[in-house]
Amino acid sequence: MSSPPAHRLTPATLALLLIPPLMWAGNAVVGRLMQGVVPPVTLNFLRWVLALLMLLPVAGWVLRPGSGLWAHWRRFALLGLLGVGMYNSLQYMALKTSTPLNVTLVASSIPVWMLIMGRVLYGVAITRRAAVGAFMSLCGVVVVIARGDLGGLLSVQLVPGDLLVLLAALAWAWYSWLLARPPANEPAAIKADWAAFLLAQMVFGLVWSGAFTAAEWITLPALPAGQSAIQWGWPLVAGLLFVAVGPSLLAYRSWGAAVARVGPATASVFSNLTPLFAALMSATLLREPPQLYHLAGFVLIVGGILVSSRR
Repeated sequence: MSSPPAHRLTPATLALLLIPPLMWAGNAVVGRLMQGVVPPVTLNFLRWVLALLMLLPVAGWVLRPGSGLWAHWRRFALLGLLGVGMYNSLQYMALKTSTPLNVTLVASSIPVWMLIMGRVLYGVAITRRAAVGAFMSLCGVVVVIARGDLGGLLSVQLVPGDLLVLLAALAWAWYSWLLARPPANEPAAIKADWAAFLLAQMVFGLVWSGAFTAAEWITLPALPAGQSAIQWGWPLVAGLLFVAVGPSLLAYRSWGAAVARVGPATASVFSNLTPLFAALMSATLLREPPQLYHLAGFVLIVGGILVSSRR
């Protein structure tokens, strides 16, 4: 039997493939712009509160007692911890000391961590080609973290953001494996409805994020009288609306539709455009132009992913 033909890259399909990396890059840039405006973990909490309120009218049925959510609360609590509570909190925290380009480049190594995590947690074999690709991508991450100074790698001073975004990448890799290996009895109605599936994670994710936000406020340094940790105003409102609508809802929906049309392999290639979009936005909005080592790291990371994903 012949395999089905690949879906043509029509303008509509290209738009679906380009929206997620554009939104993810924008998320990193806005996270950088919000430094000093709102604490990073609080930004993540407010983002998901707004996203949840937007989804309630279309997917609120998932919160009803008979929806199947509460019978599987442990799974959705773990998904909420990794995808809602941890991933973007760690990214926003990383942006205090790292640049959007560094953060998106290191985060683009997630397929490599998925490969390693699949072997460690699920016993999925790593082929020789996949191992070569993983090594190339890890070399790219090292180039970015070392800021291109490989000669002084042993004495390189890591900024906290580099380590935080690595933790974020590990959290997202585990989250992705949990999505790829759903239990056989997962409620079909929730699984088939992207909004309900995301809302089910948000409900528990906001509990985790709320706890992390409380811890953040307890540990915030004392401010002079008359100063607030949150600078309320239109910049904050605009930033919150963007991260709640763009990276949280629009990118999630576009990614699901794009994967359904062209498959995960093709879609993953487009996801690697995120650092390029972040470089353009950073140079334009933040006056942080990319360096030569960013290009070298990008080539190694993407090259490794392409090598490991070839059939």
